[in-house]
Amino acid sequence: MQFMVLIHVQTPATLSIEERQRLDEAERDRALELIAAGRLLRLWRVVGQRANYGVWQSETLEQLHTDISSLPLFPFMRVEVTPLVAHALTEIAKEKFDKLPEI
Repeated sequence: MQFMVLIHVQTPATLSIEERQRLDEAERDRALELIAAGRLLRLWRVVGQRANYGVWQSETLEQLHTDISSLPLFPFMRVEVTPLVAHALTEIAKEKFDKLPEI
């Protein structure tokens, strides 16, 4: 099952620059692991915010929660999850055009 996940990150102002850099690097590394595992499919930044939208793949809600909470910045996140299902028009367009445009 696929999910659209909106993540807002707000680290405390008291966090040192070094700790923030360490967390950012660890976050990048963990996200790359989730991409390699086929669980984080796409990611977009929200302009002007420390936030992103991602399309995640998971068999269960528990696995999705485990994946998201494994991110090093999770303690500083506000997360919104929306389950996604295929739209009928998407299937019609795939049949008519043989493929959909890349996102």
